[in-house]
Amino acid sequence: MITVNALSKHCGVSTHTVRYYSRIGLLKPRRQPQNGYRLFARSDVDRLSFIRRAQNIGFTLSEIFEILSIAESGYSPCKRVRAILLQRIEENRTKLNEFTALQERMEKTLAQWQNLPDGSPGKQSICRLIESAGEALDAEDCCAPAGGHYV
Repeated sequence: MITVNALSKHCGVSTHTVRYYSRIGLLKPRRQPQNGYRLFARSDVDRLSFIRRAQNIGFTLSEIFEILSIAESGYSPCKRVRAILLQRIEENRTKLNEFTALQERMEKTLAQWQNLPDGSPGKQSICRLIESAGEALDAEDCCAPAGGHYV
């Protein structure tokens, strides 16, 4: 049996992480009756290593909890693991496409601004640069909040 400090050093995580994982049920330490210290078994070292490996692949703590629960129920979590990862890959691909489009808009806008002089704010103007970028966008897309409804 090892302490929070020893487990954290062995696995390369902070003691805060070990305590947090214990609090949310990812780790299940035993309590030392004399002083209430959390004590961890070799299986907890393996479990924490599994958690860190799963996080490194991209699984959330909630998903890891689900995977561990399936395994603890005696079933293979592999089918669910594949499904989660496939969904995450699709989500990431969508985000990457959105980020690429945003990066292109930003670069194009900055290039258009290179020769524009700075302007002073006035009654009809806040920042001439941003306002000039809005001219290329559809006014409804530019000004409507997400979902197209104003609050």
